[in-house]
Amino acid sequence: MSFEGTTDDRLAIRELVDAYGDAVCQRDADAWVGTWAPDGVWLIRGKTITGHANLRAAWLSAMAAYQYVSFAGRPGALHVDGDSATLRVQTSEWLVPVAGRARVQLGTYEDRLVNVRGNWLFAERSFTVNLLHVS
Repeated sequence: MSFEGTTDDRLAIRELVDAYGDAVCQRDADAWVGTWAPDGVWLIRGKTITGHANLRAAWLSAMAAYQYVSFAGRPGALHVDGDSATLRVQTSEWLVPVAGRARVQLGTYEDRLVNVRGNWLFAERSFTVNLLHVS
């Protein structure tokens, strides 16, 4: 595991991961979209979603399927190079759908980040499900 970059960069990136997770748990679309660069790309379940408007629409559609979501992300390998960075985030989700059985999903995000005017944002998030358990 590598942690490169300044302490301030690493802390800001950790806070970005935390803000993303909190936005999911609070079902706050504005806060969630605010973690992305304007031209951010979300690669999830065979789909490529680009830009704030499309990200918001996809997220709202996905969240509508759940009556409860708990999301936690744990940063792993991090490499900062100036105003860009790569990061791996391990995720744990407790998902209670509107219809169907609850499930636990463990996954990994492979991320590219950019620093835009002093704010770290997700430029690209590529998600892979590692384990899915239906209760």
